[in-house]
Parts: sequence; structure tokens; C-alpha cells
Amino acid sequence: MTARPGDHLHVPSEKVGQTERIGEIVEVLGDRDHPFYKVRWADKHETIVAPGPDSRIEVGRAQAAKS
Repeated sequence: MTARPGDHLHVPSEKVGQTERIGEIVEVLGDRDHPFYKVRWADKHETIVAPGPDSRIEVGRAQAAKS
């Protein structure tokens, strides 16, 4: 899973009835084999996330416009 700043990280809920979390990737950390990301969530809180296998990346609008 590779991402760029501006892409969105979708993290599924760990509990039934909760919605997935979606955040904007602010910075890509680590390397290709062990990526982790600095993510800004909807509440403007930023965290560093090591995505699990059930997480997914959505290409950000700026990147999609270039394609």
C-alpha cells in the first residue's frame, strides 16, 4: 500500500455499529516495505498511523486530477 500526501486513509471500525475513520495523509513516513503515515482526521487531530491489512488508500483529489 503506497500513498502520497493528500490521499485519504480509510480505517475500518473495530466495533460493530461504528463508521470507518477517514483521514487525510499529511506525511508519508517509514519506507515502502514498512509505511506509516501522519494523518489529519476530520476533527483536525493528527496521529501517526501504521495501517493494518484491512485499511485502504483513496487517491486525493489533487492526485486524481493529474491522472
